[in-house]
Amino acid sequence: MTAQDCLSCVLVGRAIGLARRAVRAKCPLLIFATAMLAACATPAQRMNDIAVHLGYSRAVVRGTSFSEVAYYNGVRASGGELHVYLEGDGLPWVRRFRVARDPTPRRPLMLRLMALDQTPSVYLARPCYQGYAQDPPCTPWMWTQGRYSTRVVDSMAAALRKVMAGGRYNGLVFLGYSGGGTLAMLLAERFPQTRAVITVAGNLDPDAWTAYHGYTPLTGSLNPAKRPALSLSVVQLHLAGSKDSDVPPGLIRAAAAREDNAHVVVMRGFDHTCCWARIWPGLLRGLSKGRPWAYLSGKH
Repeated sequence: MTAQDCLSCVLVGRAIGLARRAVRAKCPLLIFATAMLAACATPAQRMNDIAVHLGYSRAVVRGTSFSEVAYYNGVRASGGELHVYLEGDGLPWVRRFRVARDPTPRRPLMLRLMALDQTPSVYLARPCYQGYAQDPPCTPWMWTQGRYSTRVVDSMAAALRKVMAGGRYNGLVFLGYSGGGTLAMLLAERFPQTRAVITVAGNLDPDAWTAYHGYTPLTGSLNPAKRPALSLSVVQLHLAGSKDSDVPPGLIRAAAAREDNAHVVVMRGFDHTCCWARIWPGLLRGLSKGRPWAYLSGKH
């Protein structure tokens, strides 16, 4: 969308008030104007609209040198367990050789799944996402080669410690989707309060993933598959979709085999994006009993 297009959006927006006063029923002009306004919204604005619709509260938490957006589901229980939702990589690249100006996810799966959770939960965005991509010290390296770097993980860990201190939480469960699964594993090792790690189509071995697809290796990033295994006390569930061509089950099984207390469940007919909301209530029920795989339907 060009500056001229957005100027048109502003003009259309001013006309909406007149249109609403003139027409109280369905109106093609009003529908067109609303569509134009929606097209002007940035990915961060659209995500915030979803969060508002779901009843979340928003906060900006300072990590190391970065500002990070956090959404809270509003369930209050000071001193208990906190669920930490971590989104996928979003849109690092527009095309193969063109880096995105804003990597914020366009279809935030974990933001929506958190709405099903009745435990205190926070959706923690990455540094340089949610509209901060152009703010120093952000550079495209942070969402391309360095998307799982020490710099990213350090900042997210610092932000999470502030979130935990604010609610006096004494236990953590990390829930990560796709590249958020990578970060879930990397963050879990830094917090002795970690009780469980749940990944959905998780990229548990970025080196194997880039090799599988023929992508450029993420040379600036950490790889959880090359880190020490998580503590045996940490329950791990790694979900894979039988039809997932992005992170196929074989990659997940191979990486999880290196862990001491990891369970891999392949969901029949699921792919990288579908149909994880269907099983989320059962997963959360099992998680509350320490066996997150116990109530999953449709598993192999």
